[in-house]
Amino acid sequence: MLPRGRPRALGAAALLLLLLLLIGFFLLGGDPEYGRLRGASALHGDPLAGHWDHNRSACDPWPQLPPKCELLHVAIVCAGHNSSREVITLVKSLLFYRKNPLHLHLVTDAVARNILETLFRTWMVPALGVSFYHADQLKPQISWIPNKHYSGLYGLMKLVLPGILPPGLARVIVLDTDVTFASDIAELWALFAHFSGVILLWLDRLRQVGWEQMWKLTAQRELLTLAATSLADQDIFNAVIKEHPELVQPLPCVWNVQLSDHTRAEHCYSEAADLKVIHWNSPKKVRVKNKHAGFFRNFYLTFLGYDGNLLRRELFGCPSQTLPEAEQLQRALAQLDEEDACFEFRQQQLTVHRVHITFLPHKPPPPRPHDITLVAQLSMDRLQMLEALCRHWPGPMSLALYLTDAEAQQFLHFVEASPVLSARQDVAYHVVYREGPLYPVNQLRNVALAQALTPYVFLSDIDFLPAYSLYDYLRASIEQLELGSRRKAALVVPAFETLRYRFTFPSSKAELLALLDSGSLYAFRYHEWPQGHAPTDYARWREAQAPYRVQWAADYEPYVVVPRDCPRYDPRFVGFGWNKVAHIVELDAQEFELLVLPEAFTIHLPHAPSLDISRFRSSSTYRDCLQALKEEFHQDLSRRYGAAALKYLTALQQPRSPA
Repeated sequence: MLPRGRPRALGAAALLLLLLLLIGFFLLGGDPEYGRLRGASALHGDPLAGHWDHNRSACDPWPQLPPKCELLHVAIVCAGHNSSREVITLVKSLLFYRKNPLHLHLVTDAVARNILETLFRTWMVPALGVSFYHADQLKPQISWIPNKHYSGLYGLMKLVLPGILPPGLARVIVLDTDVTFASDIAELWALFAHFSGVILLWLDRLRQVGWEQMWKLTAQRELLTLAATSLADQDIFNAVIKEHPELVQPLPCVWNVQLSDHTRAEHCYSEAADLKVIHWNSPKKVRVKNKHAGFFRNFYLTFLGYDGNLLRRELFGCPSQTLPEAEQLQRALAQLDEEDACFEFRQQQLTVHRVHITFLPHKPPPPRPHDITLVAQLSMDRLQMLEALCRHWPGPMSLALYLTDAEAQQFLHFVEASPVLSARQDVAYHVVYREGPLYPVNQLRNVALAQALTPYVFLSDIDFLPAYSLYDYLRASIEQLELGSRRKAALVVPAFETLRYRFTFPSSKAELLALLDSGSLYAFRYHEWPQGHAPTDYARWREAQAPYRVQWAADYEPYVVVPRDCPRYDPRFVGFGWNKVAHIVELDAQEFELLVLPEAFTIHLPHAPSLDISRFRSSSTYRDCLQALKEEFHQDLSRRYGAAALKYLTALQQPRSPA
């Protein structure tokens, strides 16, 4: 336990509070040591002690909650991939308990902004606004401060928040990314009403107080004897507090139950109902050892795996501005007929999935003129394919994963435990959160395709392993064929399959041909859907020494290499059937040449059939709905391409079709 009187003893009771109180804002407080000294009655069952200062008169009114529809403001500093994941768990806990509209003010680096802009745009939570501020604009104001804290410069940015938040913003609650709420944030907001004097100041008073000059002068004096800050902004806040104790309004420590190795959090509460905010303020985070740590860890894990789709709930009685995209979606959903046999298909097409791009740390590849990203999608039951794929494809990959919130955490642990996967920083994983009964295969492909950063993409599937040499061979082929502005082409990679779970992967075309001749390999789906790859002309490929052109044919669905800005997949095709076929039709309609590469190949590995293919095979209604989608697709083609789309009509005459 820290001795009384040292600045650090104040901890979060004041150190982060100071800045916000100066500007009429408010921040979490409550050091366990402070809670023991000022809130001891909480240990003896005083019902008010865990919520407000026990020295208050019994006649004083209970802090009144803000009006039901009052907008509450929250500011958070967030940088990088890992911090972005932490923010989501924090926001889940906020949304779970909240009864008021919220507006998030997010100070981010470029990585976090890219992630969180996509996430909140696709989350579409009612009565939740989000504004972004560039952290890079704040760095020059704090970069002169030596800092040894693991958060780096971002741990100092709360000092300069007044310079970047809107001038008209009167109050805000500033949160660290590693806190979890156990109560309605409106209770915290309500405590503003009990501030007085210098504690509750607006921005014009902030200028009078001279906060910026105050903290900078204090920091300069402290750094004369302190080589570097070890607690980031806490050291500076504490020093200012020591000189200006009148600036501090302490909080009961239930509003900041700190779980680190140097706190005694158990002094803050006597039962779980006392808890308001849990703060994982240790580099160990949830691995910290503390009394009741198991309880707190399970509480945190509850929100970590909580289905964020359930938080898309309206705040009844509170008018909120609906985004145009949300209004359009609501109108489209309202027009659906639930009695329609294809209602599931229609609804799944309209579903806006939450998307968390670059779920894990990712380093973009250096710019190369002919570089290629492998693009694919998968669900939880295909995770075991990732290690083998990484061994076969040494280049960048963009993979979309269809997961629940809980499965996303399992995936995270799966990658962290794999030496092969954890070593690859050029694989970008994008989580698309599961919602609805049908697999949104083309929406997943579009997410992965949109995040590819190289000039070209190899459009593959997760259950295929490319030839070991394919990455280098494709780049060389693109250069030799002078693709790009001079030639509009899709390079076809011939697909094969094995029915054996164990076999020796061929290292060359010659070895592959030997396996074909021995019956260990086959042209992909040769037995059950030959028209899907027949136009590749495998007999010609056996002898080919140079790329050759093939013509589009009905139901052709090869795996191709195309420019990154190629047409997107048609999202109407969900579940099983015609999702790749429709994309190849689109490429042909836009006059892409189909060029088969003579030394390229990829091999499909056996696995259990998916739920969607099982439904396709067993349900005539499923097949009828797919046929209806195909007809609508052709009608759209006719509108866009006119008479040129007539040749694709024959593709609709087949009774069934593959993925």
